[in-house]
Amino acid sequence: MKLTHGLAAVALSLAAMSVQAEVSGTVGVFSDYNWRGITQTSQDPALQGSIDYAHDSGFYVGAWGSNVDFGDCCDENVEIDVYTGFSGGETVTWDVGLIYYAYPGADDIDYPEIYAGLGWNWLSGKVWYSNDFGNSGESAFYYEANAEYELPANFGLNAHVGYSDGDAIDLFYEDSYMDWSVGVTYDWSNFTFGLKYADGSDLSILDGTPDDVNSSEGVAIFSISTAFPWSQE
Repeated sequence: MKLTHGLAAVALSLAAMSVQAEVSGTVGVFSDYNWRGITQTSQDPALQGSIDYAHDSGFYVGAWGSNVDFGDCCDENVEIDVYTGFSGGETVTWDVGLIYYAYPGADDIDYPEIYAGLGWNWLSGKVWYSNDFGNSGESAFYYEANAEYELPANFGLNAHVGYSDGDAIDLFYEDSYMDWSVGVTYDWSNFTFGLKYADGSDLSILDGTPDDVNSSEGVAIFSISTAFPWSQE
């Protein structure tokens, strides 16, 4: 009897939470998966998607996935990121959390990062830290600043600048480096069309590799994405 009451209480609690929560998702196609200035798909297209659960308290949890291609590195084909954290604010926003990068079937390249960010209107910044970047046993920081500005007629501008630093960055890329991007978006119905140019420091250790594996060369990226649930407007 006590067990029945306990299960009923749990069910009621979950039902109450669901009223105050939202489940959402995204799906997108990108001409390249460029992450922190370096292609993750050898400059080939990527299919990406996510699912997220967010509560009114600010708590959220989610997962994101994409195909990847690091050449003959690690037998990887897919990247799955799982993350959780808390966020809040309106004009001034904040976000703290933990993310774990997983590559199912690959050779021990999974690793975690923690992050903290602040935003104001259309500007935001975030700091990322890993004590085991790329499962290398070395640490790394990533600092980024972003701007997303709405324009008339459903257009938008976005810009990004980032800086990678730390012992793991020196190990993989021989030195700290910067990356940046600038782009434009257009919203039509429930879809967003994007075009941006991404580039950064000249990482000669990566550029010129066969089949563009891990290239850091500048690239124009076109994307089509949508978010769920779809708007009924």
